[in-house]
Amino acid sequence: MSNSTDPSDYCTLDICPLSEAYVYYVPSLAGNAFYLAVFAALLIAQVGLGIRYRTWGYLIGLFGGLVLEIIGYAGRLQMHYNPFRFDPYLEYLICLTIGPAFFSASIYICLGRIVVIYGEKVSRLRPRTYTIVFVLCDLISLILQAAGGAITSTADADQADLAQTGVNIMIAGLATQVASLVLFMGLCLDYAWQVRKNPHNLNPDVRMRNLRNSFLWKAFLGGLALATLTIFIRSVFRVAELKGGFHSALANNEVDFMILEGAMIVIAILSLTGLHPGVCFDGLWDQTKWTFRGDTEMDTMYMKASQVESMTRSED
Repeated sequence: MSNSTDPSDYCTLDICPLSEAYVYYVPSLAGNAFYLAVFAALLIAQVGLGIRYRTWGYLIGLFGGLVLEIIGYAGRLQMHYNPFRFDPYLEYLICLTIGPAFFSASIYICLGRIVVIYGEKVSRLRPRTYTIVFVLCDLISLILQAAGGAITSTADADQADLAQTGVNIMIAGLATQVASLVLFMGLCLDYAWQVRKNPHNLNPDVRMRNLRNSFLWKAFLGGLALATLTIFIRSVFRVAELKGGFHSALANNEVDFMILEGAMIVIAILSLTGLHPGVCFDGLWDQTKWTFRGDTEMDTMYMKASQVESMTRSED
């Protein structure tokens, strides 16, 4: 898979069989154009919402991921006209492989803020710990996937071992992402159980209570769960796809790809956009942030609210 042996130097669909192409099918024009258009629209929406509600950390992850999705599907559109070209194949392979890692980072950022909304008393970890641990795991996954893709794409035709090493590194990166998502979902379920068991230890701030009881907030949590699940399904699929190799039946089945890669990511980003935290946090997004040097802005209010509640109980 190197430019020095790029089949586009001499191949077209008229003179070469698809067995010499980078994928053994002609990518769908309508399907890939549809996904590209959807991701472009979602990118515009995310930029607008991010600027409007100042959700910068959330925006960065989604912006990076959506740009990569757009580049990846643009590459697939080029492959529709000539599946023998190397550069479009590289755009598709690397960009669509690493893009969802950015989406996962935005989801991880939300968990720490959700803990603030419900209260740290019932959490096993502090808000900053959730975010730091999972974003670091995501970064490791991203680096492995990118490095593996780079090694695989630059290996010459006679460097099969080097190409396979790159594939193995990409698989390790995707497996790391899958493991991170499993741990993330496990901790989310554990925290939800702790919230359910300890309703009297939740953040007593009135605005927090009102937010937790709102339909929009519950819809936001459902959307976040759906996005996490679909990214997880997609990541498991990509591990299985790469494990079989670039020439496997799974890696060359466009229907499976369009459903388990494209559709899963579309559902995830529609959830993360339609139920944007800037809207669903009802103006409390900035007040749930944390810093490396200090606690969240809500900590002080939480303490004051707890003191007032304790005094009220004492008087009763």
